[in-house]
Formats: sequence, C-alpha cells, structure tokens
Amino acid sequence: MTDAKTQIDETVKGNDVVLFMKGTKTMPQCGFSSRVAGVLNYMGVEFADVNVLADEAIRQGIKDYSDWPTIPQLYVKGEFIGGCDIITEMTLSGELDTLFDQNGVGYDKDAAEKIRAANG
Repeated sequence: MTDAKTQIDETVKGNDVVLFMKGTKTMPQCGFSSRVAGVLNYMGVEFADVNVLADEAIRQGIKDYSDWPTIPQLYVKGEFIGGCDIITEMTLSGELDTLFDQNGVGYDKDAAEKIRAANG
C-alpha cells in the first residue's frame, strides 16, 4: 500500500488539477466520473486523469489518502476538493471559478457561465 500512497501523493502534488475517476476523461466509466470530467472538459481545464479501475491499490489508496469513501475525487494544487455532488454545487454557485482563479488554473469563464445558465 505504501507504493500506491507514494504514487498518489506524487500525482496529486505534481499536477495542478487531478481527477481520480472511473475510466478516463475521454471515456468515463461511471455517471459521476462522467459528470465531473464533463464539467472540467467543457470549461477547458487542463487536468490529469487517473483511472482507478486500472489499479485496485490506487482505487482503495485514494479513498484512504483523502479519507473520502467515493470516486471521483478532484484535487486542485494538492488539495482535495470533493466528489461529484460537491463539484456540481461549486460549479453552479461559482465557487469552482473562484477556486481556479485563486490557484491560477486556466478555464473558460464563458463556458462556466453557460453551465450555470443551463442549470439555473
């Protein structure tokens, strides 16, 4: 388990934005992962994706790492942000924009506004 924890830690700290998900950003394999990856892709956020289905040690390891029981999990600048429900709420409230702005993460502000307009 130490190897998985080290790998997770290096991935989280080595990328500005990381999504631990089921599947990949181009081919999500669960609805919740698809929703979060879809928001990030639509907003033009550059992010690393880690397919937890490819490695059981990573799948369990990320839950232990964050002390959060579910996948997907989003990290920004090394900080655990949340899962699907939290990211959805943050997107709709504008908090995700603020988080990205504060951390120097590039994204399409117009796309973020379109998401809010479509779900308002």
